[in-house]
Amino acid sequence: MTEIIEHLSLPWVPRALLTASLVGMMCGILGCFIVLRNMSLIGDALSHAVLPGIFVAFLLVGYSSIGFFIGASVAGLITALAISLIQQYVTTKNDAAIGIIFTTMFAIGVIGITWLESNGSVHLDLDHFLFGNVIGIGPEDIYLTIIIAIYTMLSVALFYRQLFITTFQPTIAETMGISTKSMHYFLMLLLSFSIVVSLRAVGVILVVAMLITPASTALLLSDKFKNVIVISAIVGIISAIIGIFISIIFDFPPGPTMTLVATTMYFLAVMFSPSKGLIFSYRQNRLEKKRILREDILRQVIKNPLKEGMPVAAIARNLNYEKRKISQASKIMAKSSLLSVNNNIVLLSEEGRDKAEQLVRAHRLWETYQVRQMGLRSDQIHDEADMLEHFLTEELLDEIDKTLGFPVSDPHDSPIPTKR
Repeated sequence: MTEIIEHLSLPWVPRALLTASLVGMMCGILGCFIVLRNMSLIGDALSHAVLPGIFVAFLLVGYSSIGFFIGASVAGLITALAISLIQQYVTTKNDAAIGIIFTTMFAIGVIGITWLESNGSVHLDLDHFLFGNVIGIGPEDIYLTIIIAIYTMLSVALFYRQLFITTFQPTIAETMGISTKSMHYFLMLLLSFSIVVSLRAVGVILVVAMLITPASTALLLSDKFKNVIVISAIVGIISAIIGIFISIIFDFPPGPTMTLVATTMYFLAVMFSPSKGLIFSYRQNRLEKKRILREDILRQVIKNPLKEGMPVAAIARNLNYEKRKISQASKIMAKSSLLSVNNNIVLLSEEGRDKAEQLVRAHRLWETYQVRQMGLRSDQIHDEADMLEHFLTEELLDEIDKTLGFPVSDPHDSPIPTKR
């Protein structure tokens, strides 16, 4: 513990934590727009395409964080413009245009920086730009990151309405006088700024993970866009802080560690999200299957011509289920007063009969709709009606009934029960 405290008291640690947190927050906020606009590949492209700007900036002003920032930002904007021009005026697939431009820019940057390193007169470590060097963050980098973080948050706050509308409804945005092209390039500008100031923390290769992963995590946890932005920013900050601590304690590289923490949080959301997680989906699917089975049992019993009920074995045979499973489901349904089970004979209660008749109504109304409105034959309609009867709402059934003119029988001349 003493060794850990000593590591955390190193002078560069507060600078690294502050810078990485700001980077995580910026990337988290902008990532929401990038992911929802299906622009993840463009984020990857811009992150790789800034290297030529760093190379040119070094040639012009030497080793300067401000110089690198300006050069990389210009390179990012040139890349975004070049991609857009190719997509608009050249018969090349959109993703191919992105791949061509960003790999070309990346190659130019790698060659340029490698050339500078090979001269021996300067030390411009390519690995630091590719994978980050959070340990080497200086005051100039912190000030620049703070300024860009404030600018990014203010820009998103001031232009939230325009960004929101052009993200979800670009056609409506145009009718409202909002230029989708202008907002696209404005977002590219913000993205370029955030990528450039992220170079020190995570590098050009891993910055795309900080853009995409927190936003993807937030989208699993909420459907309200403002909440998604806040959650994404928080996930970005937490990923950065925990990643820095782990990298210090275990002597891991900070950028990749932050990325792995963000990915871990994403997979936790994948598993445990209250509304979209795999565990929730699994549980919902199980409940849905049980509900459908209970409803199928009700419909089987009410269709039985024998008034004294229907044997469990006959229900199992008709539904192609094991007798044990039908027996268990029937006993559970008996507790909710839908039916009773005596000597393996299932009898519907009044409540169960009402519910069963509405299932029959849904089934036969949909069969009638398929024949009259969709032009299907009577021998083509049963299977789909068998499936959809469990999901048709009362409102939709009433609308179908009205559209069909309130029919009294289905295409098989079976009576359609009236609405209760």
